[in-house]
Amino acid sequence: MRYAGFRGPLEHVARTHPAYGYRRTTTELLEGAGVVVSPKVVQRLHQLWDLPLLRRTHVPRPSAVRAAITRAGAFANLVATLDPIAPLAVSYTDCTELRYATGKAWLITRLDHGSKVVAGWALGAHADRALALAAWRRARTWLPRHGHPVAGIIVHQDRDPVFTSYAWTGQLLLRDQVRLSYALLGCRDNPEMESFHSRFKSENRSLFLDAPTLADLERLVAQRLTYYNGRRRHSSWRNQPPLAYLRGLAQPG
Repeated sequence: MRYAGFRGPLEHVARTHPAYGYRRTTTELLEGAGVVVSPKVVQRLHQLWDLPLLRRTHVPRPSAVRAAITRAGAFANLVATLDPIAPLAVSYTDCTELRYATGKAWLITRLDHGSKVVAGWALGAHADRALALAAWRRARTWLPRHGHPVAGIIVHQDRDPVFTSYAWTGQLLLRDQVRLSYALLGCRDNPEMESFHSRFKSENRSLFLDAPTLADLERLVAQRLTYYNGRRRHSSWRNQPPLAYLRGLAQPG
């Protein structure tokens, strides 16, 4: 075969630089090994010798947290066997994308199961652990103000890297002494959160799309969540807003 001598150098590049496609591989061959070949030939040889298989990066080993969740199996979902669930005993969380006039942002909320109150939230340009922790800090402040301790509550979430990071689990599990629960089937195991985000976005989509900046979007989200908690009537609670329902539970008799 005319290009048989290229196999060794091509395999070396594929193993050393797994992210390189045929264009960068061509440059590497020229500058690193003095091999002159056209990009089209490199592309054909990649396909002929299945070199893209070599270029695939290895799947990283799961973190200790994710490994522990896997070992726990069905026991990792603490919510699945709870019935009934008292107000402020279980908090759901997840992130969702919001689009506005000039871009997109990520919203992370904390939804109480028993009252449907949003006890904490945060909006940002990236769905990362810093954003998740910002939403949690708001919830951690909100709970004692409404007469409920933080320690002992269940926080239920997907197995997203944000919610399995050492920063997240260390803060909630070790410092704040909450109980962590994980969805094993993705959104199917977190339906309360999925339902809230879907409804919240559909009801406010046109408002959010008119927001010119991220700061404007954040102000709108704050206004709409205040409305949701304090004024929007919820059919599950005899057409009371979530906060009114929660206050009614605290009244004697």
